[in-house]
Amino acid sequence: MPSLRFDILGRDPAGFARLGRMHLPHGTVDTPVFMPVGTQATVKSLTPQDLTEDIGAQIILGNTYHLMLRPGADVIEKLGGLHRFMGWERPILTDSGGFQVWSLGKLRKIEPHGVWFQSHIDGSKVFLGPKESMDIQRKLGSDIVMAFDECTPYPATPEEALASMQMSMRWADECREHLPVNDRQALFGIVQGGMYPELRLQSLDTIAAMEFEGIAIGGLSVGEPKPEMMAMLDTLAPELPVDKPRYVMGVGTPDDLIEGIDRGIDMFDCVMPTRNARNGTLFTDHGIVHIKQARFAEDARPLMADCDCYTCRHFSRAYLRHLYMAKEILSSRLNTLHNLHYYTALMRRAREALARGNWPEFRDQFLQTYRGSKIEARMHNEELSP
Repeated sequence: MPSLRFDILGRDPAGFARLGRMHLPHGTVDTPVFMPVGTQATVKSLTPQDLTEDIGAQIILGNTYHLMLRPGADVIEKLGGLHRFMGWERPILTDSGGFQVWSLGKLRKIEPHGVWFQSHIDGSKVFLGPKESMDIQRKLGSDIVMAFDECTPYPATPEEALASMQMSMRWADECREHLPVNDRQALFGIVQGGMYPELRLQSLDTIAAMEFEGIAIGGLSVGEPKPEMMAMLDTLAPELPVDKPRYVMGVGTPDDLIEGIDRGIDMFDCVMPTRNARNGTLFTDHGIVHIKQARFAEDARPLMADCDCYTCRHFSRAYLRHLYMAKEILSSRLNTLHNLHYYTALMRRAREALARGNWPEFRDQFLQTYRGSKIEARMHNEELSP
């Protein structure tokens, strides 16, 4: 049996959006899907039971960079692999560590077969390249392994973006060599090329020609304006392989997800719902709610009236504000439960719209409500400003 089988169950006849299902060693995943980020073998403040029973997460992420530094891939392998180590029985995708080397690693020195850098934890000297990343992810035992790449910074000159993309393509080839096609782990290649359409298409051609089980798009949401990000997805949408799952990495807000689905993307991840939850920022169909605002101090309503998450079923906005202002641990937990449930439910609603054949109507209504409410909220706040 292959490590990944991808079935396309339906399409929007007027565009690129599609309904699919991935079959992986630890279960099936219906797409489009949002994947909660479990950086250090945990989705912060939540248990696996929370993720399965209340949130309905089908697949989560682990982080190669962080897990290699602590507790170490050898420890996790000795204890039965990442699934057993963290008590999660459903599929796991592990990133390659390339983005974290770029964003967290200090004093980077790039060599032909990887990168020397200083650990952000203790300053020790560490080397990570395609071979090392594949070896670590093999020990972790994830269902989906990501190729090791370099995240092209923004802004970058055409020459810088080309050199970075070409290095990522060489490393992609090394990754496939060190993790051949097998029946336990699927390997995804990553498209790079910065904000240059011709480089993106060249990178896609290279990745598509390799035997990757899935196609990821990296180097987005790294500081570029959103119109540029969407322009890159517009460039790639008609050229992406039809028969493989497509994953845009590190994106994003609820409207980003809907825009991405409309451009044929099947998989998303982002730390935004969990990180923002800890900062008291909550997502709803009517935009974001900053729960610390004084206007919620006596608000008896749930955060979102038609949300059936544990938080909205049991607690008021006033209580959520109280917990946040008092710096109670429960604040992070309840806020995270809501945000991840909201993201997961949004993906389910998108799948239902695709199954019913009314994706354009769902897309337009959601974007109008979400973005229109943000504009109204901004105008309201400006009126209150001195």
